[in-house]
Amino acid sequence: MTMRRLAAVVLTAAVAAGALTGCGSSSWASKCTTSKDDVVECTPEQRPEAREVTGEQLDGGTYDVANDRGKVVVVNFWGSWCNPCRAEADDLEGTFQATKAKNVAFVGVNVRDDRDAAKRFEQAFQVSYPSIYDPSSAVALKFDVTQTTTPATLILDREGRIAAAIRRSTTIAELQPLVERIAAEAKG
Repeated sequence: MTMRRLAAVVLTAAVAAGALTGCGSSSWASKCTTSKDDVVECTPEQRPEAREVTGEQLDGGTYDVANDRGKVVVVNFWGSWCNPCRAEADDLEGTFQATKAKNVAFVGVNVRDDRDAAKRFEQAFQVSYPSIYDPSSAVALKFDVTQTTTPATLILDREGRIAAAIRRSTTIAELQPLVERIAAEAKG
């Protein structure tokens, strides 16, 4: 095992351990419903606030989740090195295109990756929404997610609360109806 690979494994374990414990508090996901397919759904009264999350985008500039308050925000954690991420890329883009007119935003969070490899991935899969470059997985910790794998997807409601999490790769058939259901909720 190369030193880089070993460092990535250790970092993944640390992120997973911190996320599973909710950074010292009880995990928000334990208060919600988890299906056998690793999908967590929270009712409006169970939803935790997402923390303030900002980051440098792959192509420059900054992303701040607070700028998307009032929109449903789909956050996908991915890496160019991740085979399941390649498998879901077209489904994520398809869901983005199908839901963006419903005031839905998407943002990727590129983890444990090389910037050039991540840019090539986005070009190859024609990803049209922004991605935060997060080689140390610090953004994942800010979201306080129960993320034990990459890929993983969070859906934030219009109030900036975590409404759902998918702890594995997803498909348009699964993701789009979930996003549309959360987008159809009344604010407040």
